[in-house]
Amino acid sequence: MAPHLLTTSLFLSLASLLTVTVTVTGKPHVNHGRFKAGPWEDGHATFYGGRDGSGTTEGGACGYKDKEVESYGTLTAAVGPTLYDNGAGCGACYEVKGSKGTAIVSATNQAPPPVNGMKGEHFDLTMPAFLQIDEEKAGIVPISYRKVACVKKGGIRYTITGNPSYNMVMVTNVGGAGDVVALMVKGNKRVKWTPMKRSWGQLWITEKNLTGESLTFRVMTGDHRKATSWHVLPRDWQFGNTYQATKNF
Repeated sequence: MAPHLLTTSLFLSLASLLTVTVTVTGKPHVNHGRFKAGPWEDGHATFYGGRDGSGTTEGGACGYKDKEVESYGTLTAAVGPTLYDNGAGCGACYEVKGSKGTAIVSATNQAPPPVNGMKGEHFDLTMPAFLQIDEEKAGIVPISYRKVACVKKGGIRYTITGNPSYNMVMVTNVGGAGDVVALMVKGNKRVKWTPMKRSWGQLWITEKNLTGESLTFRVMTGDHRKATSWHVLPRDWQFGNTYQATKNF
């Protein structure tokens, strides 16, 4: 083989190898397909509230208000500190399996740490959820659980409160992974894409003046999928109101 042909061949081979390396090691963005259920894990469950779910809709560590908690229904759970993850786990959905059956619950609060002598993560279930998996007299029971896709009706909801110098946004009714790990906002004029900061639970804040503009939000869930709610808040939006997008995950 001629020297220049050998050199060209080696260059192409190295270029091909480099391309493969970059493709393999680069961090992927998962913006397609649907959320897939995770593996089964060991855990344990307790219960709180009444048989009708009363006593479980007064808000909690996720920051949801009464109506927001009620929108998740009575099948909810407070999850232990690891799954709560400083608020990043709020809104996630889990399939919980006990000796009697299974229940799919949404994480809306934080539970105490795992109970001594019990395996895995702690789920403090509402009574309606607990009764689907075991008997009330059991009190505390071993379970298996896995993270599953959240199935929601309608689009993502955004509740905005505060004032022009301090905007607070609560994101609810999130499908797919259900949790929210990052949130950005953009106006239709002066406000460029701006990352919002987690205040606590699922409350996000920015000191940008957002008034007088149509607002677009971009949500990223724990599985790195993103959804953009274009102009979900009209230019005449008002503090204290909830606005619903047309799309979800």
